[in-house]
Amino acid sequence: MSKRGASPPPFTEGTLIKRARSNSPARNQIAISSGNDERQKGLIRSVKRTSNLEAPIISLSGSHSAEILSCRFDPTGQNIAACSADRSVSLWRTYPPNTNYGLLSSHHKAPILDLQWSLFSPLLYTVSADQILSFTDVTTGQRTRKIRAHRGIINALDRTMAGGAGNGSKNSVAVFELGCPATSVAWSADGQNLYIGALDNEIHVYDLRKGEQVYSLTGHTDTPTSLALSPNGAYLLSPSFSSHTIIHDVRPFAPTPTRIHRVLQGAPAGFENTLLKGAWSKDDGGQRVAVGGADRMVCVWDVDSGRVLYKLPGHRGTVTCVDFHPKEPIILTGSKDGTMLLGELDPTV
Repeated sequence: MSKRGASPPPFTEGTLIKRARSNSPARNQIAISSGNDERQKGLIRSVKRTSNLEAPIISLSGSHSAEILSCRFDPTGQNIAACSADRSVSLWRTYPPNTNYGLLSSHHKAPILDLQWSLFSPLLYTVSADQILSFTDVTTGQRTRKIRAHRGIINALDRTMAGGAGNGSKNSVAVFELGCPATSVAWSADGQNLYIGALDNEIHVYDLRKGEQVYSLTGHTDTPTSLALSPNGAYLLSPSFSSHTIIHDVRPFAPTPTRIHRVLQGAPAGFENTLLKGAWSKDDGGQRVAVGGADRMVCVWDVDSGRVLYKLPGHRGTVTCVDFHPKEPIILTGSKDGTMLLGELDPTV
């Protein structure tokens, strides 16, 4: 029997070593595995990342002691603002480390019902049940203007740049009497028309040049809770207390007399009569819409087909508000549980 050969020589310069192939996922993917032992892990599936968030789902909590009533991205998508029934406004970073860099406590004397970022300056607009519209400089945290023009609770606000700059006066440019409480407002793309959802189940369309109502959008059997204009300015999204979400065609010449483009179902309004806020996706030109519901989930639809794309869980209370990131497939949701969730969507779904 021949002897076994000598052991190979130690590593010297020029020796070729074959490394084992790495099975780790790409940097833009997450591997979901079973077990904590690295040697016994079994790959369940790999999730492809679609955004620059630190994780596919991020919870933003700890700032508010009551329900969040509105939350929105700023025009750049770098910051988030949220308002609550605890009369405060919180400011957050969208991307890591997702810090809560600002908290405006006792900003109003009553619950803050809605907010909007300015389109051209570092201002934040808020409205409250104390009948006040407030302008706040987010760089200093100081209130710059306070306007009291309403005789009752202010449920919603919207802003536009199409109408030109104002003269700085606190006087109203126009006053429209509906005869019943208004629950939601939205500007048209050209800033010439104003859409107002009201307690009479209709959406009233006012022409600022004429100073009068030109037509109304019907179809709801209960009060519209919010209004949101599509990125191209052609369609108007309106959830309602009836748990039906309607997309109206607001182009000058609509193909149907009722102007109803889609009727969507899947987001129950519940019995709390909460003014649920819907939103259009922006990174894809408005191909999707989303509305939260009393089932503690967010429903995302495809606009062209009316098909439900997602039912997103995660909250422990009614989802009151939704917004989409202006540049990435990221959805932001706020709830009565006092928290917000950031989640990334798959554009191919």
